[in-house]
Amino acid sequence: QVQLVESGGGLVQAGGSLRLSCAASGRSLSSYAMGWFRQAPGKEREFVASISWTGSETYYGDSVKGRFSISRDNAKNTVYLQMNSLKPEDTAIYYCAAHPTVVPRRTTNDYPYWGQGTQVTVSL
Repeated sequence: QVQLVESGGGLVQAGGSLRLSCAASGRSLSSYAMGWFRQAPGKEREFVASISWTGSETYYGDSVKGRFSISRDNAKNTVYLQMNSLKPEDTAIYYCAAHPTVVPRRTTNDYPYWGQGTQVTVSL
């Protein structure tokens, strides 16, 4: 079983950038597709980005396309989410998730392993 720990969240002004990290332990991430999701207060958990286990395929939610970038370093057992041009509506708890499959998925039900989340707050 894989354990996931997110880090890198915080408070940033609109237009700024943050890089989130998701470190894994227990298993190598090299055979897992990985995803980032977010959940704002009173809203459902939303797909942000996903990446295949080789990193050759990436997918993004419509609201973050062109601003966010997902990447991974299997040697470090870590997945990243680079967030640029942040907006107040990006404020949420961000979660990383792992699925033991080749093809990255976009729905929460597809991912059996989740981290505890990291808070991102974007101010005006």
